[in-house]
Amino acid sequence: MRFTEIRVFIVLLLAVLPAIRSNAEEKTDYTPHIHGTVRTRFEVATESGKYRFQVRNARVSLDGKIAPSIDYYINTDLCDRGSMKILDVWARIYATKELGFQAGQFRMPFGVDPFRGPNTYFFANRSFIGKQVCNVRAVGAKAMYTLPGIPLSAEAGVFSPTTIGNHAGWNSSLAFAAKLTYSIDNVKLATGFQSIIPDSIRTNLIDAAVTWSAGRWTVEGEYMYKHYTSDSHKPCHAYNIFADYRMPIKAGVFNQLSFQGRFDGMTDHSNALRDENGNLTTTDPSRNRVTVGATISYIKSKNLFLHLRANYEKYFYSGNVATTPDSGDKALIELVLRF
Repeated sequence: MRFTEIRVFIVLLLAVLPAIRSNAEEKTDYTPHIHGTVRTRFEVATESGKYRFQVRNARVSLDGKIAPSIDYYINTDLCDRGSMKILDVWARIYATKELGFQAGQFRMPFGVDPFRGPNTYFFANRSFIGKQVCNVRAVGAKAMYTLPGIPLSAEAGVFSPTTIGNHAGWNSSLAFAAKLTYSIDNVKLATGFQSIIPDSIRTNLIDAAVTWSAGRWTVEGEYMYKHYTSDSHKPCHAYNIFADYRMPIKAGVFNQLSFQGRFDGMTDHSNALRDENGNLTTTDPSRNRVTVGATISYIKSKNLFLHLRANYEKYFYSGNVATTPDSGDKALIELVLRF
């Protein structure tokens, strides 16, 4: 190619680039999106006969873009059993289509069931994995990468070890988390590692999960192992297996009926916060649980729906454990509205 032809090519390229950039800008929606989830319920503790009404969640989120490769997300719970909580606040930028970076406050990249929110729960109450063993939001940064041409994605991040209610403290150590997800046909495989310091004793967790979703069915199994350094508490093993079956119906405004079943459990678990003597104690004794449920729904779209859910939970403890209404058998009816 002669010099003149090269110069013509460069001139044409410079003329076309603004048009390409303009076209990309035109296709990007910069309108902020507001979504909300209202979850309210009536519960009966079947062993004691006590009952209660709750507004379990009143979440409102805001998300959007300021550029084709830059987005943001803010998530607040206006009423979590009567308390207000700022949950997620982050900004994200993609250097390429495959590589992105995110910074702010958000859930550490680890686990599968812990990542579900009130609008994506299959059951009224979270699994032991998602509530007791690994329920960690933190302030930090992470990188995300999706391999081109391969359904494999990776996330890894570093975080402050302090709780999300304390952003001012200086720390001499960091928390870490990483997660790999691979999809093949109707099966999704996930594994990860997390290292946190809730107090002054580091705990390390590993996780593995398999999710199969096809047609009307979703079936999932997840296992989590939690190790406490310096032999400060015996390791915790936690597991969660569930199935969900959905079918279309015509019953007034409702258009879907689904049935759920779950078996989950954990061995003795500590929240890794030391007592007044500087030791770790068992905060959640070893237990298993069977949950059965049914949900009738009106579904307009992914973010416009209503679920009316009924669940019954049966607990099984090893040894003589005194239960409370929160930790014992219960039945409940729950209304979930997403907009």
